[in-house]
Amino acid sequence: MLILEYKVRPNSGQQHGIDEAIRTVQFIRNKCVRLWMDTWGTNDTALQAYCAQIAQEYPFAARLNSMARQASADRAWVAIARFYQHCREKKPGKKGYPRFQKDNRSVEYKTSGWKLAPDGKHIVFTDGHGIGTLKLIGTRSIATFPLSQIKRVRLLKRADGYYIQFAVQAERQVDHQPTDHAVGIDVGLKVYYMDSDGRSVPNPRFHRKAEQKLKRLHRRVSRKKKGSNNRQKARKQLAKGYLKVSRQRKDFAAKKASALVTSSDVIAYEHLHIKNLVKNRHLAKSIHDASWGLFLAWVRYYGDLHGIAVVAVPAAYTTQDCSGCGYRVLKSLSVRTHICPNCGLIMDRDHNSAVSIRDAGLRTLGHRETDQGSTLVNASGQTTATRRGRLRSRKSAG
Repeated sequence: MLILEYKVRPNSGQQHGIDEAIRTVQFIRNKCVRLWMDTWGTNDTALQAYCAQIAQEYPFAARLNSMARQASADRAWVAIARFYQHCREKKPGKKGYPRFQKDNRSVEYKTSGWKLAPDGKHIVFTDGHGIGTLKLIGTRSIATFPLSQIKRVRLLKRADGYYIQFAVQAERQVDHQPTDHAVGIDVGLKVYYMDSDGRSVPNPRFHRKAEQKLKRLHRRVSRKKKGSNNRQKARKQLAKGYLKVSRQRKDFAAKKASALVTSSDVIAYEHLHIKNLVKNRHLAKSIHDASWGLFLAWVRYYGDLHGIAVVAVPAAYTTQDCSGCGYRVLKSLSVRTHICPNCGLIMDRDHNSAVSIRDAGLRTLGHRETDQGSTLVNASGQTTATRRGRLRSRKSAG
């Protein structure tokens, strides 16, 4: 599924229609959650049927497209199903009991309630909110995809304006050029990540750099009178500041992940429990700023597109164990150099960890079958393609 996003610039009347549709979506979603709370045995089918009843009882809800109402019920059921899943899996801590939403920012249509203009540069919303025609501002034309492949259209409100997202059912693949190279990466706070070859990427620390400006914007909001237009303007400026940091993180993580995947055939990384790590109040802000989860998600995504192996290895003792001999050298977080008393290996702490992660990933991966034969991985992190016939002859000779 591809998500294509376009900027739109609605006029004041269209903005009012979009905002009204977003509020209606929130209302329907909350009504569905309330029905589930009050009625034993409510399932997703019952929530879909309840949307028609809501449209009959509330005229403003009937103005929203019927499939958009169903999509609102789907949102409620997603929260309910997640709660059930956490209960079945006996997830420790809070299970995520569904709550009423108060800050919805989008409305989602399925296959009706909208239509594309013949030029592929405009979209027309046909439900009762009077949104009308909006121009799509972007670099890629949505007209290149058949209408049957467009499964969802989402109108989204952000701090800097309105956007439209198209969910297109399409497969995307990249022709990966083999590099015969395996790499392990160790994410951290001092550097963004260090690989098993000793290369490191500096930590950009976008939030830290913008922290003074964000604090100033927070003070500006607190000085304005509650409910005033000036306070709304100050809140919008603050939201734009956080939106900029979020986009910087996403852009940086995507570019670094793409470069890493393009230059490797096998990637190993630590399977980190970030939710537990951020409980450390001394490091929580820095961990959030590094956005490890976002970066690793992009690595997995690009790895899937390129068709390469991306392996998660347990994080236990990857920093403590010597990558040369396996001897466990206990060290605190402040010790940045690995010194092995057993084999005499001296190297950067993160570099040692990255090599250990790579070796653990290769042991987990072992060898992977391809159409041409097997791909064997040696201790130096290089992959060696060998035809099946040659493997058989070696085995028979042994």
